[in-house]
Amino acid sequence: MSQLNKETLSRAANEARGIAIDAVHACSSGHLGLPLGAADIGAVLFGESMKFNPAEPKWLNRDRFILSAGHGSMFLYGWLHIAGYNVSLDEVKNFRQLHSITPGHPEFGETDGVEATTGPLGQGIGNAVGYAMSAKMAGATYNTDDHTIFDQNIVVLAGDGCMQEGVAAEAISFAGHAKLDNLILIYDSNDVTLDAMADVTQSYDACARLASFGWDTVKIDGHDLDAIQKAVEDAKSNKNGKPTLIEAKTVIGKGIPEVAGTAAGHGEGGAKFSETAREGLGLPEETFFVSDETKAYFAERAASQAGEYREWQNTFDSWKSSNPKLASQLDAAVNDEVPENLLDLIPEFDPEYANATRAAGGDVINAVAEHVPHLISGSADLYGSTKNYIKSSGDFSAEDGTGRNVWYGIREHAMGAICNGVAYDGLFRASGATFAVFADYLRPSIRLAALAKLPVGYILTHDSVGVGEDGPTHQPVETVSGLRVIPNLDVIRPGDPEEVAGAFAAMLERKDGPTALFLTRQTVATQNDISVKDRREGVFKGAYVAKRESGELTTILIATGSELDHAIKAASGLGDGVRVVSMPCMERFDRQSDDYRESVLPSACRKRVAIEAGVSGLWWKYVGDQGQVVGIDRFGISAPGNTVMSELGMTPENLASVVKSMG
Repeated sequence: MSQLNKETLSRAANEARGIAIDAVHACSSGHLGLPLGAADIGAVLFGESMKFNPAEPKWLNRDRFILSAGHGSMFLYGWLHIAGYNVSLDEVKNFRQLHSITPGHPEFGETDGVEATTGPLGQGIGNAVGYAMSAKMAGATYNTDDHTIFDQNIVVLAGDGCMQEGVAAEAISFAGHAKLDNLILIYDSNDVTLDAMADVTQSYDACARLASFGWDTVKIDGHDLDAIQKAVEDAKSNKNGKPTLIEAKTVIGKGIPEVAGTAAGHGEGGAKFSETAREGLGLPEETFFVSDETKAYFAERAASQAGEYREWQNTFDSWKSSNPKLASQLDAAVNDEVPENLLDLIPEFDPEYANATRAAGGDVINAVAEHVPHLISGSADLYGSTKNYIKSSGDFSAEDGTGRNVWYGIREHAMGAICNGVAYDGLFRASGATFAVFADYLRPSIRLAALAKLPVGYILTHDSVGVGEDGPTHQPVETVSGLRVIPNLDVIRPGDPEEVAGAFAAMLERKDGPTALFLTRQTVATQNDISVKDRREGVFKGAYVAKRESGELTTILIATGSELDHAIKAASGLGDGVRVVSMPCMERFDRQSDDYRESVLPSACRKRVAIEAGVSGLWWKYVGDQGQVVGIDRFGISAPGNTVMSELGMTPENLASVVKSMG
């Protein structure tokens, strides 16, 4: 452990405090508590203990830093600026302004050095667990006896709000069980939450709690530079199968005596005392001040880190020469490559195939897994039901980091956040599965994946009231549409096994956002009257003509998922002017050209009926004010699935009746 230059790092910490005060004061908005209270932690992390190279912010073997308490974003922006990342002083001054790279909460992809989009509390802890799991997988997959190219550590800074959220508890439990000893959680323990002192809402011992989950724990003075350095270095070197909690006792808003140590120090309230605070911190009148001494220290550190990066690059180049096949696999993983002909690589289903789309999904994921080796698949204790187990691989564990199947346990919240962390890291393609009705348990993570443009896959089975006997608690009626309203999320509900093949291929080929696949528990018909090519490629376009009218077009039936068969059957008795459109994905269809959408849903045909075993609201966009929707705008019923479907109008006969009633 190197000797700390405490004078320089203390100066840098106070200057980081000053930058935060000035930025928040300038826009009269933001959170000062953590940037001021944790400034000494930042000085040690960025000034001494973390491995990174500002000139190569995506260095594969860098230590990752995640600010789970994203409201304290000026902590991160200040240290990124001081450390030499591409975060200029002008951008720091533009904090929270339009089109700046310093938004109110850190956003992945907007700012070099920001490893995750954080703000919703607790999510960053789950993301860090995903990063740590990804790092373990990468080391196990790519390191060799002669070359270590992955040995990074993951550091996450969180506050009381993060620690209280349920998603954090689930992720912490998973991390301890998975023995992610490359994970360091620094808990900014300042005894304050937003509304009040923390003892109003909590009374637990964080160290005892995490020790029970299999973590190493230590409590330190969060303003003691030597203690911070020792705790971090011990955590990095002690690879004993336990992640580390560092509970750092800090003073919230330290440096502004009027609010320090109180709930008032959490937000921007202390900014009005900026002048006296700057004087107390030993800073000049000049705002956004960084001393020449601090600049020189961090420039020297950046040069040192660049040298370490070059040494790693030499090792990496030697590894590539010695392991061309692994190198090719890693390159494909980093670039998230999938075969251009992935659809062709999925075997066609037997025309006599008769099973649920979840079963078809199991066949398809195993087919594509052979051609996309960086695909991993997890389930929330439901592999036997969700059918997404990769049979050619083992289970991820401390003993086998190469396993591509992740057993998340009954932790949907954590599964979502961990999948996001894996996706942020960009070395593996993450997917996770549960029952559709439990999608709301991971909805915040799905929303963040969509916001951050992460290509995460969600496999959501038991997708309708067709679940049957388990009753309304397990029969999603609003869930599919509830996810469709999230911007940048593709929701695909395939209607037969070949559409399932198209859905998985579409999910894997998508690079700019997540995809949710909704699959049935009940058997669905295989639509052999539609070509395999049309069914598969139709999913990519979101909707396609499944049955074309043989006469003059008078009526359009629009269906998705298991209701596609109802529409096909209903059309057969409604005359030669009926067209059936399969619409497995609204979002993909809406992205098609005007000409294509018009070719599928001609505007001249106003007699349209949509059918889906779920709430009807979103379908009016496609049927128009002269159309009808056959949906389920109520909760389900406990009875056999076919009985429930019939009782709630999900039958060809009811659909045909509605069409006839329209004249």
